[in-house]
Amino acid sequence: MTTPDFSRWNDELDCAVTVCDTEGVVLYQNRRSREVNGDVQGRSLIPCHNERSRAIIRRLLDEGGRNVYTIQKRGVRKLIYQTAWRQNGVVGGLVEYSMELPDPMPHYVRE
Repeated sequence: MTTPDFSRWNDELDCAVTVCDTEGVVLYQNRRSREVNGDVQGRSLIPCHNERSRAIIRRLLDEGGRNVYTIQKRGVRKLIYQTAWRQNGVVGGLVEYSMELPDPMPHYVRE
């Protein structure tokens, strides 16, 4: 399986984007991800997580799907969106988006 072609526009995003393969090895980080996490490309993200998180990562890698939640770290609220990426229908790994949430943040219901 070849590494996906990541466009340079990812480096200009104001959210962190991190991509790993099916073994948890980081294939790509955009600029913001490197600023927040350090440059961990080529290293496994598995040791950085606790057992509960490792189980979620393994499930996503085995079955696909997504894991979405919010956190607060150092007074900053963030939305974490983790989802399987696929190549030709086969799970190739995970992509994680980490976005800072403004406070307050409007919420709209659209029908």
